[in-house]
Amino acid sequence: MKKVNVGIIGFGTVGSGVVKILQDRASLLFQRTGAQIKIKRICDQDLKKKRQVKVNKNILTRDAWKIINDPEIDVVVELIGGIHPAKEFIIAAIKNGKHIVTANKALLAAQGREIFNAAKKYGVDIYFEASAVAGVPIVKALREGFAADRISAVLGIVNGTCNFILSKMTKEGIGFSQALKDAQLKGYAEKNPALDINGTDSAHKLVLLNLLSFGSFVKIKDIYVEGIVDINSNDISYADEFGYVIKLLAIAKMSHGALEVRVAPTLLSKNHLLANVCGVYNAVLVEADMAGPVLFNGKGAGSYAAASAVVSDIADVARNINSSSSRRVAEYCPQAAGLKLRKIGDIESKYYIRFSAIDSPGVLAKISGILGSHGISIASVAQRERRLTKVVPVIIMTHEAKENNLRNALKEIDRLSVIKSKSVAIRVER
Repeated sequence: MKKVNVGIIGFGTVGSGVVKILQDRASLLFQRTGAQIKIKRICDQDLKKKRQVKVNKNILTRDAWKIINDPEIDVVVELIGGIHPAKEFIIAAIKNGKHIVTANKALLAAQGREIFNAAKKYGVDIYFEASAVAGVPIVKALREGFAADRISAVLGIVNGTCNFILSKMTKEGIGFSQALKDAQLKGYAEKNPALDINGTDSAHKLVLLNLLSFGSFVKIKDIYVEGIVDINSNDISYADEFGYVIKLLAIAKMSHGALEVRVAPTLLSKNHLLANVCGVYNAVLVEADMAGPVLFNGKGAGSYAAASAVVSDIADVARNINSSSSRRVAEYCPQAAGLKLRKIGDIESKYYIRFSAIDSPGVLAKISGILGSHGISIASVAQRERRLTKVVPVIIMTHEAKENNLRNALKEIDRLSVIKSKSVAIRVER
């Protein structure tokens, strides 16, 4: 039996959950790993904060370097988030020969190449399951489960906050602001939810999902990102009438020999495998040539969902240490040749478009005329009854069209005097 000593940097919500699981499931983890996993030290800046887990005060510290430089610690668990000083802590720990478990999606999205290269150079493992979809074991699946498959697409609902908001709007017919407020009251949204609702959090996760699926590092700046702030109750209800639901999707897929990577609100048929993933649940749909479509579904928010993924990684490292098989699984499989990224303007899609127009004769003819001049054909049209303000939503579903053509058409339409606010376009995913 080997003892595996763990040092945890970050004793917040997830860190407390990790400690609780390691304490409560010590016997089970020993049975499954063959190693005794021991928490040797915990670092946090606030040691007076009340937590739902009790630990010996002698193992607490405010100095992360007492973990990083401790020769008896085998695994460093980084749970503080952000780029700095997390990067410096991880790199220093790697150089000291320590294995790494992290939940830091922002860091790996921005600096993952350097960190993974350092882990390879110094012969240590780095595991990051909780960085992708919290408790959903998608990293392990993509790294190991599809060894014989070529993946053509990965579509993910990877942000629990946004999925809760859109689900709430769909189920209760309320607006975005009220749904966000409800999410904050329930603890599903931060006081400042910008990173979630503007799509940045999903983009960080997409960097990792894309890397694992296609072996290609994509920079955040190269991912097309839209948030959900422009989605209103009309969009939800019209989508429903047309047989669709709206989800914030993170998408990486091969198309026309190039790689598409984007985060955006998307219309999905109610029959789509992702359509009924609601509330704070997340899901990832993997399209693999041998296995076919495979859906991974689970909680994307909550301390124990993320903590479960962290502990799973610790268990994997413990197994590797116990069997002297570090670096058994590489962080990702690099692509032999660089993949070309497809520009957002070159993609083709069907579109849902909402115009806010004055209710007067000839408006629809003007809109359809401009769309037609840009090669965009209309599949169906819907319009609400007249309002006191005489401004009504006009909804158009298009046939497949090129994104650049649509954008140019919308710019021209939005300049019309009868259009009273910026038009909203949402892509339809098959």
